Amino acid sequence: LTHTIKDCIAKAGGEAIVPFIKGISVDTTGSSPVAVDETGTPLALKPDFAENPNAMFVLWKDHTAVQEAAEINKHAEKFEVNYLKYVGGIYSSEWFWSKLLHILRVDTQVRKNTVSWVEHCDWIPFLLSGKTDVKEMKRSRCAAGHKALWAEEFDGLPPEEFFKTLDPLLKGYRDLLFRDTYTSDVSAGNLSAEWAEKLGLNTDVVIGVGAFDAHMGAVGGEIEPYYLSKVMGTSTCDILVAPNKDLEGKLINGICGQVDGSVIPDMAGLEAGQSAFGDVYAWFKNLISWPINNLLSESTIIDEHTANALREELEHKILANLAKQASELPDDDYSELAVDWLNGRRTPDANQELKGAITGLGLGTDAPRFFRALAAATCFGAKAIVDRFKEQGVPVKGIIGIGGVAKKSPYIMQMMADVLEMPIRIHRFEHTCALGAAMFAAVVAGIYPDVETAMKAMGTGFEKEYHPNIKKQKLYRQHYQQYLSLGRYLEKFNKKDVKPYLS
Repeated sequence: LTHTIKDCIAKAGGEAIVPFIKGISVDTTGSSPVAVDETGTPLALKPDFAENPNAMFVLWKDHTAVQEAAEINKHAEKFEVNYLKYVGGIYSSEWFWSKLLHILRVDTQVRKNTVSWVEHCDWIPFLLSGKTDVKEMKRSRCAAGHKALWAEEFDGLPPEEFFKTLDPLLKGYRDLLFRDTYTSDVSAGNLSAEWAEKLGLNTDVVIGVGAFDAHMGAVGGEIEPYYLSKVMGTSTCDILVAPNKDLEGKLINGICGQVDGSVIPDMAGLEAGQSAFGDVYAWFKNLISWPINNLLSESTIIDEHTANALREELEHKILANLAKQASELPDDDYSELAVDWLNGRRTPDANQELKGAITGLGLGTDAPRFFRALAAATCFGAKAIVDRFKEQGVPVKGIIGIGGVAKKSPYIMQMMADVLEMPIRIHRFEHTCALGAAMFAAVVAGIYPDVETAMKAMGTGFEKEYHPNIKKQKLYRQHYQQYLSLGRYLEKFNKKDVKPYLS
């Protein structure tokens, strides 16, 4: 944190710009909770827990708590009030309560020493502002609403009865955590004297309430109502905003939540996403790189230095060359079909136990054809999300592409435009999540009156727009239906009473 902020200051002009720095806002991954003591200190920062993974932040991609998520979903059915209705009706192993409960069950020492649990995006502003009482921590509306079941309708979190009957270990946690939440245009405090000295800044710098990276990234990417912002990296996080009045009485099933103010204050923020996106391509690259990674070093023809240099050169070329050759394949030579659930399915309808698959393989299937099938699968996964929004009465006018894959892979972006049958605008700025945080910091510091004004003033616009190729429409519509059929088979196969045919 210290290095990053100091590096930013140095690149922006050094000490000369320090008087002009008025605010800091932070976004993090999420749900990434951690157990803390009464001072808000993560247990992993205390000597007794320094090497204990259960005392560290549980990162968003951790799926260890699949059993706890299943129990939460089953338990919620017992109540007259649907406490899952604002998170799409299905609770995920990636989220706050699943992870919290799992660690309480498996680690007695963490359980005995825990006073509260906090999200990463809540802890950093708390740290920077020098607070030492966890009860004073301002909790993010974004994190609490999308991942922790917070809702105004419930007067905060679901009632004590919900948690203690889920597991007695959760007794009292409702009161230990929080009731109030805050949007990211609210101040979490001022930079403490300690951190001002560390960073070379002044204590009049205002710290904003934190949020998740994709939500602030959507703001940095200049999101508009009913445009789906897709943060495309290792996975995707898809964000859509809509006026609250438009969603009155609407509950969008199977997504990752709809929360007032989670993205832009006074607007509903809707979240969805794919559990693996860039990770699918990286997995395939690693798969076909096995000889390079494992045999090249054993070569008696070249020395170790040359082998390492060759390995590095090839690794940087693989995906780009696969994409080029895949794009040149004829459309009438297309038998491979994949499903993209290599890391489970986030949306629609979260199920982290699902697995990916590929079918239609033949002796003519080569690496570019295999890659094309995987690329199409990730685009079909994106279409399943768009279709779910539309089916539930939420229009999607277009796509805003941000993140590494959006900027680096024209092949994937063109295919996605073709599959979705809608244009995709690629944002110019590389670090939109950081830019979104800066926009919120500017609002918190009083430089701009609201987020919309900050977006207009600080936004950098779009560098490219992909338009759907009408000639591909019939092909992808047909393949998408096959994707859905294969997905339904995989879901049936995944049920506990269906045994693998080789078992």
